[in-house]
Amino acid sequence: IIIGAGNPAPWNGWARTSEDGDPSDYDSLYTSGQLGIDPSTGEVKWFYQHTPNDTWDFSGNNEIVLFEYEDENGQTVNAGAHADRNGFFYVTDRTNGELINAFPFVDNITWATHIDLETGRPVEAEGQRPPRLEEGQTRSEPVEVSPPFLGGKNWNPMAYSEDTGLFYVPGNHWKEDYWTEEVEYVEGAAYLGMGFRIKRMYDDHVGILRAVDPVTGEYAWEHKEPMPLWAGVLATHGDLVFTGTGDGYLKAFHAETGEELWKFQVGTGIISPPVTWEMDGEQYIGVTAGYGGAVPLWGGDMAELTRPIAQ
Repeated sequence: IIIGAGNPAPWNGWARTSEDGDPSDYDSLYTSGQLGIDPSTGEVKWFYQHTPNDTWDFSGNNEIVLFEYEDENGQTVNAGAHADRNGFFYVTDRTNGELINAFPFVDNITWATHIDLETGRPVEAEGQRPPRLEEGQTRSEPVEVSPPFLGGKNWNPMAYSEDTGLFYVPGNHWKEDYWTEEVEYVEGAAYLGMGFRIKRMYDDHVGILRAVDPVTGEYAWEHKEPMPLWAGVLATHGDLVFTGTGDGYLKAFHAETGEELWKFQVGTGIISPPVTWEMDGEQYIGVTAGYGGAVPLWGGDMAELTRPIAQ
């Protein structure tokens, strides 16, 4: 069983660091990564960490999709794919957790320059962990970080097509001002010790649906959306890709070209994954309509963007 692991708490990495230490010196093992577990015994067989000592709430517990592909020697690779909130797409050997490939699936990642394929670790950019509070401060100076805590992609599942060999990843292009605050534990409240304000990255779009080749890291096509893309994706054997949009459209795309083939207005935003089934020889597509969740609650400038949506 392969399970994604969440981030350490509180978000404030300084609260988890000794007074003379540095958060980047620690890993916070078994957080913000994926674990391979023996289903018979519960034994942890392997662990791979996406974001060591995560202080950005990137977490790691959204879907890991199992798939197979042929390598350059014609050998079948049993792999797992994960598009993390930290903005990187990971391909791992699902039998032992070893990293095969990692590359960005969204633009302008600031917290790390790349993932070192030899060590499997991110190469962190300097100054992207907000500073420790100085004496008398209640919040630090902000640092601009991308992706923000809502992620390059969040819980909303991507889709894989065995026909095209591509993953269809529902991402978002946005960034945040991020700062350190005093840590206060209040029962039932968010345990953060960090503050944030999510902002636009581009003027023409926030949501970005990309068809990603997991072997090469290249994008076969992309489609931009003006609203945050928070719905899951469905790929069918009929070479169709479906997703829902924040402004209320269920859309269908050609799986190979990305051409938008059809759309239907449901009357409110869509933040659920489309599903498909067959009945009496006919194939159907369904989706749950209704808007809400993390973006209008915590989305900063993006929350303002979603106010006109019927909820």
